[in-house]
Amino acid sequence: MKYCSKCGKELIDEAVVCPACGAPTDGQNKPAANDGKSFGFALLGFCIPIVGLILYLVWKDSTPLKAKSAGKGALVSVIVSVVIYIIYAILIAIGLAGMTTGMMMY
Repeated sequence: MKYCSKCGKELIDEAVVCPACGAPTDGQNKPAANDGKSFGFALLGFCIPIVGLILYLVWKDSTPLKAKSAGKGALVSVIVSVVIYIIYAILIAIGLAGMTTGMMMY
């Protein structure tokens, strides 16, 4: 989101001039030249989700594509972990139910 440097009105990202005062935009908030999707940062975010979250928060304005890669990696890691824990809990519950059923037969 950008704002006019003259009048402070909110501008759309593609705006060349401010619709309120007609002042040219200064080109702030454009992505950095070295910004791009990064598998490495996505993998880092997946392996260490807190690092991916921190990188996302730090880079979201300056290098949004790298930030998105790191954030996606962290999010996928958390989702995979939750699914694994749920499956593990279900298997434990099934195992305990089978053990109590087996004990009742004897």
